[in-house]
Amino acid sequence: MMRNIKVEKLVQTPVEKQQIELVERKGVGHPDSISDGLAEAISRALCKEYIKKFGAVLHHNTDETQIVAGRSHPEFGGGEVIKPIYTMLVGRATKEFDGVEIPAEAVALAAAHEYVRNTIADIDLERDMIIDCKLGTGSSDLRDVFSRKRMPIANDTSFGVGHAPFSELEQIVYNTERMLITDLKKKIPGIGEDIKVMGLRDTNDITLTICSGMVGRHIDDLDHYVSIMEEMQDYVVDLAGKYTDRNVVARINAADDIEKCSVFLTVTGTSAEMGDDGSVGRGNRCNGLITPNRPMSMEATSGKNPINHIGKIYNLISTQMAKDIANALSEVDEVHMRILSQIGQPIDQPLVASAQIIPQEGANFTSIRSEAESVIDDWLANITKITDMVIKGDLDTF
Repeated sequence: MMRNIKVEKLVQTPVEKQQIELVERKGVGHPDSISDGLAEAISRALCKEYIKKFGAVLHHNTDETQIVAGRSHPEFGGGEVIKPIYTMLVGRATKEFDGVEIPAEAVALAAAHEYVRNTIADIDLERDMIIDCKLGTGSSDLRDVFSRKRMPIANDTSFGVGHAPFSELEQIVYNTERMLITDLKKKIPGIGEDIKVMGLRDTNDITLTICSGMVGRHIDDLDHYVSIMEEMQDYVVDLAGKYTDRNVVARINAADDIEKCSVFLTVTGTSAEMGDDGSVGRGNRCNGLITPNRPMSMEATSGKNPINHIGKIYNLISTQMAKDIANALSEVDEVHMRILSQIGQPIDQPLVASAQIIPQEGANFTSIRSEAESVIDDWLANITKITDMVIKGDLDTF
């Protein structure tokens, strides 16, 4: 079976050689990322419930989760949430199939509570957040579409994109947020999960501007706060040195006014407690970053069903294809993947699967094209592997 795979040589300056590069990551505690995380956790939970009861994933999409900010009074050594964060779980789910009722809302609420507990260490779900669930009814008439006995049919005419490998700045921005939460927070519990990292590379000078919501109950006073900022800054600069030899400067909570004791202090570790709303799809793309120097899709990946929703599947598989091509071919500087579906057609038969490759000078592009085509065709032939990886939680979507 022939697929419409196109591999072309891209005449473009690689991002590492461009003068200006911008990269952003919204951490797991940012209100937009909380929305993404909730949407995806609920989708995974529904998938597992459907498989347990019927042996297959049924129709659902939970990618409309919204967060309405609360109000809080943070203080050193304490503070409290005055008005709880309001979270609305919105989407569609199959609630009845073959005469069997499915507790979709109960599954969604349990998954949402578990996700928040495991993600925001200092939030009190009894006091600090209200989680409401308004799932509409998905169509139970889509059993043929969602049957694993045939190749799923694309739900839309849409596209997904991906790129590889990560630049130095992309690696730094991604891992700065991850390591602050998974490593330094063990030593400094006052670091909240709401961390946004903005990276600028101007030729060989990298500037990292980091906003980090700090948790007041773990911080004694302003002097303690300042000492933590200094320790975080040293940690970030040292971490960046693992990925680059360029000059790196980091600034933590640049909007603080120390003289007026106006600092980024929170009760829970997320700005959702005091003014920042959140929505699915407004933050990181499925590779965990926002990268204006690269091709990107505006599609929200989190919460969409992993069976036939192109907005999820093609973005995830494009990223995996690009990574595999870059890993297999050392003579490639960059890989840009774009895959376009056509509604009603099998998802393994896209209208086009396009790879744009920037080869290193002197590389044999005929060989590169052949290898790239093989990687792309193999992923498309095994495209339902993406579904299994999503359900197991092996792929991040934000």
